Amino acid sequence: MQAYQGYFENGQFISLDTMKIPERKRAILTVLDEPIKEYSKNEQLIAFQEFFDAINASDEEIPETFERVNFSRPVDL
Repeated sequence: MQAYQGYFENGQFISLDTMKIPERKRAILTVLDEPIKEYSKNEQLIAFQEFFDAINASDEEIPETFERVNFSRPVDL
């Protein structure tokens, strides 16, 4: 069994995960009694500014190229 997180918007399920659901499989949808957190444009701008401030404050050398990153992939810390 697989579980996927997401939300409904305009009658469609928007997944927060990359998923491939096989055809003709039985599924159960559970709707939770909690809304998704919506961030204002101002909150997003503040988060980006904090991110860039942290990068600029770092003493690490910034490479010219970066390896590809998949942010939706689970990572063990």
